[in-house]
Amino acid sequence: MKKVFALLLGCALLTASCKSPSELEGGRMDENETVKAEENSFGEDLEFLREHTEVVLLSNGHGSMLAVVPEWQARVMTSSCGGMEGNSFGWINYELIESEISSPHINAYGGEDRFWMGPEGGQFSIFFKEGDPFDFEQWQTPAFIDSEPFETTRVSSSDASFKRDVRVRNYSGAEFDLGITRHIRLVDVSRAEEILGAEELGSLDMVAFETENRVRNNGDEAWDREEGLLSIWILGMYLPSPKTTIIVPYNSGADISGPIVNDEYFGKVPPDRLKVGEKAVLFSGDGEYRSKIGLGPERARDVLGSWDAVRKVLTLVQFNKPGGIADYVNSMWKMQEEPFSGDVVNCYNDGIPAPGEDPLGPFYELETSSPALDLEQGEEGVHIHRTFHFTGSRGRLDSLARKVLGVSLDDAEAAFAIE
Repeated sequence: MKKVFALLLGCALLTASCKSPSELEGGRMDENETVKAEENSFGEDLEFLREHTEVVLLSNGHGSMLAVVPEWQARVMTSSCGGMEGNSFGWINYELIESEISSPHINAYGGEDRFWMGPEGGQFSIFFKEGDPFDFEQWQTPAFIDSEPFETTRVSSSDASFKRDVRVRNYSGAEFDLGITRHIRLVDVSRAEEILGAEELGSLDMVAFETENRVRNNGDEAWDREEGLLSIWILGMYLPSPKTTIIVPYNSGADISGPIVNDEYFGKVPPDRLKVGEKAVLFSGDGEYRSKIGLGPERARDVLGSWDAVRKVLTLVQFNKPGGIADYVNSMWKMQEEPFSGDVVNCYNDGIPAPGEDPLGPFYELETSSPALDLEQGEEGVHIHRTFHFTGSRGRLDSLARKVLGVSLDDAEAAFAIE
């Protein structure tokens, strides 16, 4: 079986439709196009995963499928809107999984919905030990969100639940006893229309799912802002292409202060990779330049997405964003004057970390976070993260992108001179 990472570097075979050639608009396809790559069908990804770990398969019986791996924190590894033969939407790290070797810093298995927790940096970080410098050599993803399993508690045909209890210590020495639960379910067309405020989604091929992520304070005392708080952080890893544009709508207005976008995570993002439009931030998701952006609670809306002009896939992410809450954990890799002035939405584009080093993927990420979890003893916080993939006629996809993201597909492609 060919490795997905090699396929991506070639960018040769994948396209966007979950349909067969005869079902494509107009009934014909260009002789240079390929409807899907056999190396990256959902069925082949599922077969590969099952060779290495247990997989919970969810399906609605009409082509929508999810592959969930309990061993890797019940992450949704990939999905399909075309059944076993349909294209596979999540990025999977074949090389790492095949090696069966534990990697330093992070085991980047992949997956388009994985459970993490913040903050990543700062005096309340759970990725650095007390006193360590904030650099890559000291950075370590906690095992409970990296390499340790979640327990399966319930499985039906189209939904499943998982749990994990854990104790974690932050950079400042505070300990947290927490109970984690994840409920994963497929979303049908009528519910998707309600969530997105869109109509006639049944005319498109779609797979949609949501993860309901809960964290409970199992300790003897309330969590204290002075000692640090945690957040629920969901990250989706997707296949990049040279023509992928990430689209992040933002709130504007004279009453909103501060920068629109934070692009200081790994150094300033070059202007040929980041554009701030009137309604949305456009960010390259080509997997060729390591960079990251974020939007804070005043600027971020409850939706973001991407357009892959190679595969013709429109991806949308929607999440529950409570109104009137400003406290989000700050994950910048430095000691912080404002540890609760963090971002709600983040987007990451993979690339070479430093000369002579290899990228983790390549992949790109769409990420959302809960507010800082200021929980009393026995209290729960919840974060719901929803993922939608659409393929079909360009006209219908363009209409949906305009409706939900406020940006046309033409504008998304023009931002980075995509032809």
